[in-house]
Amino acid sequence: MKALQALRGSLPEAGSRVVPYVPLALFAGLGAVLAWFWKWPCRVGGAWNDGTLQFTNFCYTDIYPLWWNEKLNEGKIPYFGYPVEYPVGIGGIMEFFRRLATPTSDPGTVFYDLTVALMAICLIVGVLLMAALAGPTRRWDALWYALAPSLILTAYINWDLAAGALSLAGLLAWSKRKQWLAGILLGLAIATKFYPLMFLGPLFLLTLRTGKWREFLQTIGGVAGAWLVVNVPVMYHAFDGWKKFYVFSQERRADWGSIWYFFNQKQWPILGDADRLDTLGVVSLLACCVAIAVLTLTARTRPRLMQLCFLTLAAFMITNKVWSPQYVLWLIPFAALARPNWKPIALWQVAECWYFFAIWLYLVGLQPGKEALGIAGDTYFTAVWGRVITILIMVAFVVRDILRPDKDMVRQDGIDDQAGGVFDGAPDRFRLAPA
Repeated sequence: MKALQALRGSLPEAGSRVVPYVPLALFAGLGAVLAWFWKWPCRVGGAWNDGTLQFTNFCYTDIYPLWWNEKLNEGKIPYFGYPVEYPVGIGGIMEFFRRLATPTSDPGTVFYDLTVALMAICLIVGVLLMAALAGPTRRWDALWYALAPSLILTAYINWDLAAGALSLAGLLAWSKRKQWLAGILLGLAIATKFYPLMFLGPLFLLTLRTGKWREFLQTIGGVAGAWLVVNVPVMYHAFDGWKKFYVFSQERRADWGSIWYFFNQKQWPILGDADRLDTLGVVSLLACCVAIAVLTLTARTRPRLMQLCFLTLAAFMITNKVWSPQYVLWLIPFAALARPNWKPIALWQVAECWYFFAIWLYLVGLQPGKEALGIAGDTYFTAVWGRVITILIMVAFVVRDILRPDKDMVRQDGIDDQAGGVFDGAPDRFRLAPA
């Protein structure tokens, strides 16, 4: 209860004239409704039961088929009755809605509807949290999260919006200097999806530069504690089911959307070697992280926390061996918080939308006898590289802003680091390059 009161206290008063929370919530609700309508052709037309129609109608979701694939329809409890391929946060959501949907006449559809309702709430909450992180002068940048075209297309493919809300809540708590709460929320986010782990890197680098070790260690303690609290019971009682996610992630081959899938399909030497995939992915991610660390510790002006969160998350996505369409939901808020310039973001959104349509048409084209309804590999790979290139363009702009803070739109009004918490205005304690 105290943690909830602390988080509520970190938000501005509802009656504040400068905080447009009500209209932002309405816009987020509009985005949630539009995303729901986008899935409507499958929701009412039975296309989810057709391996082609759900792709040609562009309304595929993981949620509906997993009712059967994860044996929820048989009353199996995630991890205990059947090993699911998701972290325990998602497994918990599955089990909660399984219990609610089972007594109904159409449990698979009800399971989907309940999940979508929760994801819609997570979107609205996430938009409000992003607005609070953006600060008084840039709150309307949260509209990118509320109404981004790629969000409307991908919002209800999976459970990613839940991890997004928890991640933004954790970072908002950090910005309000509530380190333990920040750690607990980030720990829950990591227990729901793996990618929020990347945000610990920026916190460490800025701690190294500012010397705020007590606050950082408090947050790490909260992360570890929250993650262990929700994971250890499942590990102890159903270890084989619990480890499925980690084993599956390790054994997974280069999948659709990733650059490694392109290299593999084109049979590039070394880069396309399936046996070296894990090594290539880890080494390339580590190289990106080292580059981000060097940038952080050598830049004349300390980078903003949101800039580094964007860079590390972009590096993780680009070097990952899997890049599903809904992963765009991870990056949207951080792209706008790092550099709220509409032109590169809009260009990236065009690329993401093209990828969204291309992946389903590509999957149709792989079906025997349906080639005429889909697209060939070369056309599909233009969408793969379109995403990579447009994200790299945004990365280049963020790096430029770090090296030249006068170009940083967020810092134009004399702001140092609105979301930085203890980093905001902190002097340097360690820097590789001389002042």
